[in-house]
Amino acid sequence: MSIDYSEKIPNNVELSGNKTLQRALEHWQPGFLNWWSEMGPDESSNVEVYLRTAISVEPKGWAHFDYVKMPDYRWGIFLAPQEAGRKINFGEHMGQPAWQEVPGEYRSTLRRIIVTQGDTEPASVEQQRHLGLTCPSLYDLRNLFQVNVEEGRHLWAMVYLLHAHFGRDGREEGEALLARRSGDADNPRILTAFNEKTPDWLSFFMFTFITDRDGKFQLAALAESGFDPLSRTCRFMLTEEAHHMFVGETGIGRTLQRTCEAMRQAGVENPNDIEKVRSLGVIDLPTMQKKLNLHYSLSLDLFGSEVSTNAANAFSCGIKGRFHETKIDDDHRLEHSTYPVLKLVDGRIKRVDEPALTAINMRLRDDYTNDCQRGLDRWNKIIEKTGVAFRLELPHVAFHRQIGEFRDLKISPGGQILDDAAWNAGKDKWLPSTADGDFIQSLMKPVTEPGQFATWIAPPRIGIDNKPGDFEYVKISA
Repeated sequence: MSIDYSEKIPNNVELSGNKTLQRALEHWQPGFLNWWSEMGPDESSNVEVYLRTAISVEPKGWAHFDYVKMPDYRWGIFLAPQEAGRKINFGEHMGQPAWQEVPGEYRSTLRRIIVTQGDTEPASVEQQRHLGLTCPSLYDLRNLFQVNVEEGRHLWAMVYLLHAHFGRDGREEGEALLARRSGDADNPRILTAFNEKTPDWLSFFMFTFITDRDGKFQLAALAESGFDPLSRTCRFMLTEEAHHMFVGETGIGRTLQRTCEAMRQAGVENPNDIEKVRSLGVIDLPTMQKKLNLHYSLSLDLFGSEVSTNAANAFSCGIKGRFHETKIDDDHRLEHSTYPVLKLVDGRIKRVDEPALTAINMRLRDDYTNDCQRGLDRWNKIIEKTGVAFRLELPHVAFHRQIGEFRDLKISPGGQILDDAAWNAGKDKWLPSTADGDFIQSLMKPVTEPGQFATWIAPPRIGIDNKPGDFEYVKISA
């Protein structure tokens, strides 16, 4: 399905055939551009960036690369191809035709889900607004900007659904998505993790690897939806989300590579000799572990409570499925199934069988954790190849939680239940301290010469679009 770029709003949904909807979205468009100008990447309006733009929604050959000034980027509405005869694959409506319009009884639930997902997209752009000023290379700056414009398009995707299917309520929600601000005391973003600061590039790489991975699993669950326009929207968004996770995984991998190489060259064998490692102009491995602990625990909260009637209702109604729903070997109704859930029982953390319907969030989170671990395994192989004796580990899922079964407990990364004194004594070993943040900030110096990289990160193995190492991904002087 090709995308029509001759339209004021590029799309592949035949927007010109619905003049009322077209006018509504064209009325929203200036507000979006004003938001981008105010809250998009700082000092980026006049630079030319080697960006990828969608030319179709097919799995292969869908992207076109060229220099674009970001305010001129053609954001639009792109849905995956409609599947003829698609059925609902789970819940009470299993086997029935997928809905092309919102069922009246599920209107409120669907709107809430779409708004919450839509709110995360501009939030991450706002969190990353100032990072370009301290880019470690033009390659990384280009990747940041690519992530930013795609998050902007993901916002368009959700706003399209709100305008097309929710009338006045949807239009008002679309305006509210532009009014909230990440971290604002009076009008913050909906989810806590999207009100946190992204103060440095290590945080950005952790965010795109860990928090955007939550996005992958949430979008994959919504791609199973019986509401077909939502399913089609999320299926295309997943293609772009994969790039965000690539940026995070390779960014951390290159940071680990540079640290370990610097240690080996300087003859530093102990990775816990933090001051000596930092004196080499690289980020020490224990600090990277602390950043991992922070972002992972914040992202686990995005899945909600382990036992949730809201999640059960969304599944039963056919609104939101599980990760790779059709590949799961069960009845897809879960009326009599159970799933093991972590709970505090008699002072110990144990798995307890709960009705699988109410444990939907737990299952999705377990799938997410397994996927995160596969990424960590790849990072640890980078460390192993350098001969440095250190391994990154995911903290226990009960560590540093603000939502769910363990929100009122103090638990170590190893899963030990602690009193306040023990927690306070250990938290600076487990979570980034102010001193850690200050050190990382001291390394955040911009490097904008083509082919050059900051001292703390290694070059990529392969350039974007197979470009050479000295390719000018961003034309700063444009």
